[in-house]
Amino acid sequence: MTRAATVQGAAAALDAVAGFDAEYGDGLSSHLPMAVLALQRLGAPAARVQVFARGYAARLPPAAPPQAWPADTDWTARLGDRAAWPAYRELFARRLRREGTDTLLAALLPRLMPGCGGAAFHGLIRAGYAVQADHPGELADALAYWASRWADLGPLPALTATESDPAAVLRQLPLPAQPPAGRLIADRVAGVAALPGFADAVARLRVDAQTLERLARGSAEMYAASGNFTVLHMLTSAHALRVLLPWLADPVGAVRHYWQAFAAAWVASGARPAAPAPLRPWRPIVAFALASDDEHVVKLVDSCREQSQAYGGEVWRRAASRVLATG
Repeated sequence: MTRAATVQGAAAALDAVAGFDAEYGDGLSSHLPMAVLALQRLGAPAARVQVFARGYAARLPPAAPPQAWPADTDWTARLGDRAAWPAYRELFARRLRREGTDTLLAALLPRLMPGCGGAAFHGLIRAGYAVQADHPGELADALAYWASRWADLGPLPALTATESDPAAVLRQLPLPAQPPAGRLIADRVAGVAALPGFADAVARLRVDAQTLERLARGSAEMYAASGNFTVLHMLTSAHALRVLLPWLADPVGAVRHYWQAFAAAWVASGARPAAPAPLRPWRPIVAFALASDDEHVVKLVDSCREQSQAYGGEVWRRAASRVLATG
């Protein structure tokens, strides 16, 4: 499927799912827009995308009506307020029409990045997919979700910058005696960020232009070794940040915020190596994802294939092979 056909098909599918809320159940993030684009990018025919979308949408409540953003109120006033999603949708859709994608992303992303770990990175991830879909309505909804689930982990610590390898710093992080409390990933991440010594350990990484790729590869290696659900979100969020990085005037600063959330997620994951999964060719991996009704499997395989094309190497196929063992 060509890039143009993918974008055109995604637009129609995203138009069809725009009437649903960003969450369902007790604070679970909707993956429907992201999974629809991932399926199309992996080569799913329209009929398969429609079947998946109908099945997934059955769990989603309808979106609340748009709410007007109060005049003369700074857009950051309700960061982290889940109830603000309908108002943020309206505000960002209006600003997109007036300012365009490039200007709006350049204006919003620097302020959103300190809260990129909110809702298990799903605001960041959804925004990355929306940009690739080139769909203004979905981009407004994605940015609105990021803003309404924004979760600051505290100020960045002063740099001590003694290490360039994230894996070496991760080994120095303070591990709690018991798994972090919290039903949702975001709750556990926030708990880890508050641990004594966490900020000091995070400060030891020297963040530079290569750090995001190192984090991305590291998350793929972690997932290949563990199949851990939290690590899966670290992998897909690294993909999303790579997509969004061109709109960030200070990419190193953005990656510093991402690294803070990434490190907290690693501790919160409790991931431990499992038996290695057999390395599989891309064809059966993609076929498995296309047939799966698990949105995380679909997104994981899509992200691994996209990252493989961007960065090269076999680690992405090793990570994607894991879904055939655990998915």
